[in-house]
Amino acid sequence: MENNLNNLQEWFKKYKGNDSNDTDRFSAFIEMEKQIGEQIYNALQGSVVEEVLRKTKVSSADTYWRSTMEGHSLKVEKELLSDFYDLCHEVKSRLKFDEKVDFYITGDSSVNAFSVAAENEGEPHIVNINSALFGLMSSDELRFVVGHELGHLINKDTALARLINFVFPPNAAVPVTLQYKIRLHEQLAELVADRYGYMAVGNLDVCVTAFFKLASGLDLSKMNVSIDALIADNNRRLDFFLNDNGVSRASHPVNPIRVQALNLFATANSKAELDKGMDELISILLKVGSSELDEYTARFIASAGLLVANLDGQIYKEEAEQVIQSLAGLKIFPRKYLDEIAQGNVMDIFNETVGKILEINPSMRDSMLDYLIHIVLSDKIIAKEEVDLLYRFGSGIGFSDIEVATAIAGAIQRCYVPSLDAIC
Repeated sequence: MENNLNNLQEWFKKYKGNDSNDTDRFSAFIEMEKQIGEQIYNALQGSVVEEVLRKTKVSSADTYWRSTMEGHSLKVEKELLSDFYDLCHEVKSRLKFDEKVDFYITGDSSVNAFSVAAENEGEPHIVNINSALFGLMSSDELRFVVGHELGHLINKDTALARLINFVFPPNAAVPVTLQYKIRLHEQLAELVADRYGYMAVGNLDVCVTAFFKLASGLDLSKMNVSIDALIADNNRRLDFFLNDNGVSRASHPVNPIRVQALNLFATANSKAELDKGMDELISILLKVGSSELDEYTARFIASAGLLVANLDGQIYKEEAEQVIQSLAGLKIFPRKYLDEIAQGNVMDIFNETVGKILEINPSMRDSMLDYLIHIVLSDKIIAKEEVDLLYRFGSGIGFSDIEVATAIAGAIQRCYVPSLDAIC
């Protein structure tokens, strides 16, 4: 039996907007989600890893999940739970998803649901609904939840997650350059799954009430809360994020983004209008830092790196990688950000950001000098012009020549490795 991940590479090559699940005016896919998913897959050498997994047959995820569901949960069978069985398969049919799916209900007080993609082609996927949802949600709200979980299967999210979890098992260190991209992909995949949830029920109000029930655990009808009040509250909270006051750092986007994203999907008059609104929402997800200082720090890292690396008239690969690695803690797309800074007046950007950083947090002068020293050492060539720049920069931010020399000497002892070209 071929692993379900076999199809990922081919899937990423396809234009998801052409799938047969588009039951509404717009396709459920989001271009950035597709692009980042493909980038992560390629970065993890997906096709190679999949081939290794097929030959080793080390994965036991299917056995684990099947045993857990069969042993501790209630399987949704026609003879046992006919109404919910019909609801699940009605949603599955509406989304034109013809792969096998086993639906389960787990006795769990947490307001949650999840899906698990089958490892082996032809085996049934799993969708689980926690029992707490049945006392809280209407039939249409349950349709939204089931549609959302099926959306993850249709969009191949859980198959990609399995690859990520294999390469980076629990407690493994994920490179910073990948951490934020994985999180962004998870968040965008949730927005795609939400669209499938909407397509399953076709009623925006139902989706909104389902979101707020999931967030609060409250039966809103018993609390006498109107849909208009929910939307007004959502808009107020969305303004907080749009005005650069908040970040969305969990694997799921914050609810104000999810509600507005679905509102756009349901009401936009054109693809251009939908894309414009989504770009604004996605800009919130792209934020890594949450302060003015974070942005100035990113601008300093990029501009200082470019200035130091280009002193000898050529930016070496090692220097560029050092700058990009440093930017990765502040930007999801560090290479693109570096290219944008390079298109401007790099010296002006550098001078401005140094002044702003020292104004906001003078204690950062030590880390700024240390960063420049590491850029100088990254290409394994310590040029006189680069050392002279370090002294000038150090003097400009209040260091004596002895202090700068001491910092350089310490960095050489800690991390300098001569170039092989110089030795051989």
